[in-house]
Amino acid sequence: MTVLRQRKGSKGKEPSLHPDTLPQKPNCCTDHHSEKILHGDWSWGAIIWTSVGWSVSVGLGLLCCIYVATLHENDLWFSNIKEVEREISFRTECGLYYSYYKQMLQSPSIKEGLSELIHDNLTESKRTINLMQRMNIYQEVFLSVLYRLLPIQAYLEPVYFYIYTVFSLQAVYVIALYLTAWLLSGSWLAGALTGVWYILNRVDTTRVEFTISLRENWSLPFLALQVAAITCYLRPQLTAIQQKVMVWLMFVTTFCFCLTWQFNQFILLVQALIIYTLDCVDLLTTTQVTTLYLVQVSGLLSVWLLQFCNSMLLGSLVLSFIVAALFIKHCQSGLKTGGLVVRLGKLLLHTFLVLLLTVTINYLAKKALQIRSDEHIFKFIKSKLGLGLTRDFDASLYLCEEAFGLLPLDTLERLAGTLLLYPYILTSLLLTGMLAVVALQNLSWPKGGSAEERKGGGEGRAMSLRPDVAYNLLHTLFYGLLAFSTMRMKYIWTGHMCAVAAYGVCGMELWTLVFNTLRCNSKTLIRLVRYAVPLAMIGCLYYKFWPKLMAEVSELREFYDPDTVELMTWISSKTPKRAVFAGSMQLLAGIKLCTGRVLTNHPHYEDRDLRERTRQVYQVYAQRSPEEVHGILRAAGADYLVLEDSICYERRHRRGCRLRDLLDLANGHIMDGPGENDPDLVPASNPRFCEAIKTDAAAYTALFTRTFQNKTFHIYRLKKKHKKSAKSPPDPDLIR
Repeated sequence: MTVLRQRKGSKGKEPSLHPDTLPQKPNCCTDHHSEKILHGDWSWGAIIWTSVGWSVSVGLGLLCCIYVATLHENDLWFSNIKEVEREISFRTECGLYYSYYKQMLQSPSIKEGLSELIHDNLTESKRTINLMQRMNIYQEVFLSVLYRLLPIQAYLEPVYFYIYTVFSLQAVYVIALYLTAWLLSGSWLAGALTGVWYILNRVDTTRVEFTISLRENWSLPFLALQVAAITCYLRPQLTAIQQKVMVWLMFVTTFCFCLTWQFNQFILLVQALIIYTLDCVDLLTTTQVTTLYLVQVSGLLSVWLLQFCNSMLLGSLVLSFIVAALFIKHCQSGLKTGGLVVRLGKLLLHTFLVLLLTVTINYLAKKALQIRSDEHIFKFIKSKLGLGLTRDFDASLYLCEEAFGLLPLDTLERLAGTLLLYPYILTSLLLTGMLAVVALQNLSWPKGGSAEERKGGGEGRAMSLRPDVAYNLLHTLFYGLLAFSTMRMKYIWTGHMCAVAAYGVCGMELWTLVFNTLRCNSKTLIRLVRYAVPLAMIGCLYYKFWPKLMAEVSELREFYDPDTVELMTWISSKTPKRAVFAGSMQLLAGIKLCTGRVLTNHPHYEDRDLRERTRQVYQVYAQRSPEEVHGILRAAGADYLVLEDSICYERRHRRGCRLRDLLDLANGHIMDGPGENDPDLVPASNPRFCEAIKTDAAAYTALFTRTFQNKTFHIYRLKKKHKKSAKSPPDPDLIR
């Protein structure tokens, strides 16, 4: 098992027709130099102030990049360990993705490397698959090509080129969040506070330092850039050129986000629901809504083409929802007419029709295209909501992992400790109240008449909310709910959470609302407070956390996993290069990266046939006979089986969530160990395979020969079934 130990010897947008989107009366926010730049004022003061803001954003981005790179080096002593140890440090699916970067670099040419990926027969035994279609690995292909073309091979190793690129994306992520907060508040101090919060809350905002190749580490920076582009696009008084630039930026960032993460469709579905909600309460114009929807559709379809017409994207819920929303919106031309009660009734009917049409389109698309690749995700959602079978192996495999459970409360304690949670909650509550008031005003507003009449009536409105602020509010609320329901999704929420909280601290609108309530509305006082408060918070955070950060980056550890190193070394030197290995998904990903051997299964779970094969291969940890297990492994083409004591005798999960328990439940067998069992479960007629095979009983030695073992792993070579003997002679390669 991999552990970290202390080192030895070391210590012109289209003008909105709605009153809420008409130009607001001037306030002190319009005096900001950054706002003047946006509206064409290129005075020296504006240029200098904006340049300082950009410099701070780049500085914070580089600081975050260097910080996570330092932590990665200090945790593993990456620069000093052997190549096989470096590769083992790419855990689980990270190792699988990195193996394709390595494979491309080892190919004689770029063309041959691409051909090997398109016609791959190493990742899944007895199958030839198109990896460019199945997986989101264009980033590995792009980096491998770039490394070949750039004159850097002499002084930069391939692995460093890869990890430094991922760490650099963290700088892009911080800069994108910085810009979002700057655009919302009009002050780059909000961006500075956002960057500081992101870095201090690293445990909850990113896990890039130990999961480098994970798809979300590639995609979330582009999602943050897309949110910044949407925020700018929804601002009032943009020129026609600025609108077009923002639309193209939204498309490019959406495309890059979708290209780098297989779960893009589910994230975009939440974003489509946000757009739909804003449209329902008249906070976006028809042009804005249609543009945002089409950006999503064009990004997904572009990725669909690049992924060799991956049918999973065509069967995605987000595409079905957007088509349904646009079609129903076009058909219901009188949707936004009438009083409050009539509007609410029409809105409920409209929502029901959109959802009904979405389900219908999605069902027909999946039936026509025979799509079943994503059914495990819907099984997981049903089981999480208590609507599905709790014994389904795929769903239980997710539900039993802590990352897919509810958000732990200690997360909120950590966020409160950095002064992030309190301004975030206050800002969200205030903005939610404003949104509710504005929504009721808009739904009560009588439609019809000229734009001038509506503008005149809008000046007397009780409250207004900018579209860009409304979008970011719903963004943080919707993704916050997603994070609370599934802990792994918190990394989408916490970064944006920093930007929203910083807007609350530095934003003009919220301070104006507070001082108006206190009947102390002074422009000078408001300006003083919205500059003084963030500076005081940054100073407080520096005083409290800078010594801790210095202590953290000074702590030196090293990679230590001798059992896995011994395993990989033995496989590389003692087995044929085309040998097929069966075992756990996580370990096999490392075997492919370190040895290049063929696998029976792997961690990329978005394929129905692969999921079924994985469930079958995992029967080695169930209560099955040696004949059954041998037949299953032979059907998968396996030559060698790797058993792990950490799985066979697992104690990490509670009873009912251990892998062997999930297999017993799926097979209808009583689980071992003390505890209750469902009445319909029956005792198994065979002992647990992974335990019984170590007894060297005749039934097992007739089919399996042990060729390697250490404290953690056991490797068995599968024999031909017709070869039987009372007891197999000891293998000369056996390591004890």
